[in-house]
Amino acid sequence: MSVNPELVGRAFPPTAPYTVGREKVREFARAVLAENPLHFDPEAARQAGYDDVVAPPTFPIVVQESTLAQLLAEPDAGIDFTRVVHGDQRFSYTRPIVAGDELTATLAVTSVKSLGGHSMVTSESVMTDASGSHVVTAVSTLVVRGDES
Repeated sequence: MSVNPELVGRAFPPTAPYTVGREKVREFARAVLAENPLHFDPEAARQAGYDDVVAPPTFPIVVQESTLAQLLAEPDAGIDFTRVVHGDQRFSYTRPIVAGDELTATLAVTSVKSLGGHSMVTSESVMTDASGSHVVTAVSTLVVRGDES
């Protein structure tokens, strides 16, 4: 089954709010080998003008994961997760994520392309804070490998 090209333009309901925890930021920072004190020390973060520790730039993938799960579960998507590899990831920030943020994400499929028997599905997850203000947009491209011949 190939990826449904009619996914383009499809938007999914907002995810449940994700509250960014200080320990989650620290755990993620350790996992990606980020060493900046802003990721670990609330006092260092406050001295730099933030309310709490600052998440590393790739942290939004934690929130985006729930939006991508919506896409992968879509009955008519034609996406076999066993054939998916992550092709590209980008983030566009309005402001950094800090511990205490409550983020809600909404995914929309922006592109479905076929290339050499494979499909490339690009989607945007727009993340807003509790006030509804934009924080970051995460853009992912998933490569769905075609059938082996």
